Amino acid sequence: MTTTAPAPMLLTQRRIWIIFAALIAGMLLSSLDQTIVSTAMPTIVGQLGGVEHQVWVTTAYLLATTIVMPIYGKFGDVLGRRNLFLLAIALFTVASIGCAFAGDFWMLVVFRAIQGLGGGGLIILSQAIIADIVPASERGKYLGPLGAVFGLSAVGGPLLGGLFVDHLTWQWAFYINIPIGIAAFIVAWFTLRLPSKRATKRIDILGVVLLSIATAALIFFTDFGGDAAHGWSAPETWAIGAAFVVAAALFVWAESRAEDPIIPLSLFRNPVFVNATAIGLTLGLGMFAAIGFVPTFLQMSSGTSAAASGLLMLPMMVGLLGTSIGSGIAITKTGKYKLYPIVGTIVTGAAMVLMTTLSAQTPIWLICTFLFVFGAGLGLIMQVVVLVVQNAVDASMVGTATSTNNYFREVGASLGVAVFGTIFTTRLSENLNGVFTGAGASAADAAAATATVDPQVLDSLPAPIRDGVVAAYADALAPVFWYLLPFIAVAFLLSLLLKQVPLSDVAGLVARGEAIGGAEAEELEALQRAGTPGAVAVAERPQERTGIPPAER
Repeated sequence: MTTTAPAPMLLTQRRIWIIFAALIAGMLLSSLDQTIVSTAMPTIVGQLGGVEHQVWVTTAYLLATTIVMPIYGKFGDVLGRRNLFLLAIALFTVASIGCAFAGDFWMLVVFRAIQGLGGGGLIILSQAIIADIVPASERGKYLGPLGAVFGLSAVGGPLLGGLFVDHLTWQWAFYINIPIGIAAFIVAWFTLRLPSKRATKRIDILGVVLLSIATAALIFFTDFGGDAAHGWSAPETWAIGAAFVVAAALFVWAESRAEDPIIPLSLFRNPVFVNATAIGLTLGLGMFAAIGFVPTFLQMSSGTSAAASGLLMLPMMVGLLGTSIGSGIAITKTGKYKLYPIVGTIVTGAAMVLMTTLSAQTPIWLICTFLFVFGAGLGLIMQVVVLVVQNAVDASMVGTATSTNNYFREVGASLGVAVFGTIFTTRLSENLNGVFTGAGASAADAAAATATVDPQVLDSLPAPIRDGVVAAYADALAPVFWYLLPFIAVAFLLSLLLKQVPLSDVAGLVARGEAIGGAEAEELEALQRAGTPGAVAVAERPQERTGIPPAER
């Protein structure tokens, strides 16, 4: 008795676009939820309690997302990505329901962590599935819109969160995920016919555990260091830092001995992968810190609500959307990618230099111009780096390489926000304290006023004090960009060293003999629809057309 292998997937253009729609929905779900709670946070903690622990609502999501990124990447390579993608959507959607109906603060934190377990998979698997179904030579025009989703979320998240709080309830920040999640699940279920696999080697459980411990320790280290209750001088902060170093060292040791490591050390012998990942790390250090601080300054300088001030971030989104999509299309046409990170780091650096001039007197339209330039620079780098990493490794490791690149970018973001956030908040506290003591307040009253000043009370302050508060924010924020510039300079130097490698013209599934793509897929589908005899049998023999020698199949 003989068994016939299932016919390979036909990657027609129609199917690729349908799958891409599901991936966009998944990416939007995950990236939107990183920002949507920011403007709703005061209302959430006001109703559920836990004001002093509110950072956990964000930290729980970030921690879970960062931990599972390499796990999804590796398991996707080993077990197939379809079921993992469906699991990620389901986890995220169910956790959104739990967040919306959370009865107390810590229940919300638990469901936010579960959201992160799904969200990390949506980000990684979306990028890896694109590599499976689209050749690197055409992938730019798909990765561009995926990258643009991050820009959309950076603006749309806080704006939607503010609108929900102002006109509905904070629960709508989570309700909105439910229909999107259900739609994405249904589309993925019927269209994402990617092959499932079986693990042929022992799963690296020790590596997963040690990586999780190291990542958690790093996140807690940065949170404790940037927290006024602990700070960088606190012994518990450095105890956690030491735990990170030990766990990271043990992880490297475990990976060097694992049969099938979660992050193969061989990746770091690939100079193109190392270079592109280092660009992502340094960019994360500078990019997320800048994005995190500017909205607060905009609220204070414009005197508008959180929702309204979110509109002032639109220029950054427009810049990022334009260059992310435009560079993707251009790379698809030319096959050349090296120029874009070089130009992108120059533009991003120029935007940061412009932002060092921010003051209380800077017109809003000029700040918006700076943000447009900043977004345009980022759009030239973010998804190009992902494309470079995917093109630099074998098709069997594309998920692992993609997730490792994203992991280090998230690590850079955590470090950047913590370190430079401390610089910003320390300077801000000193400046605000000076404003209130200069107005005649006692030291105790000035400290209390410094701790409670926010955009809602700004208009109630006397004009001289109000102007002083805005100036305090500007004087605290502008110098931070000087500290961020060296990291953008490092990213620029790394971009100059980035090697131009020819882009593969074979999709990952096709390279592995699991699918048929291009014009042949269109022809075979037409034959099958017409009921032409032998069409299915022809489709079941992709190895005869892959160009891969029999010994290597």
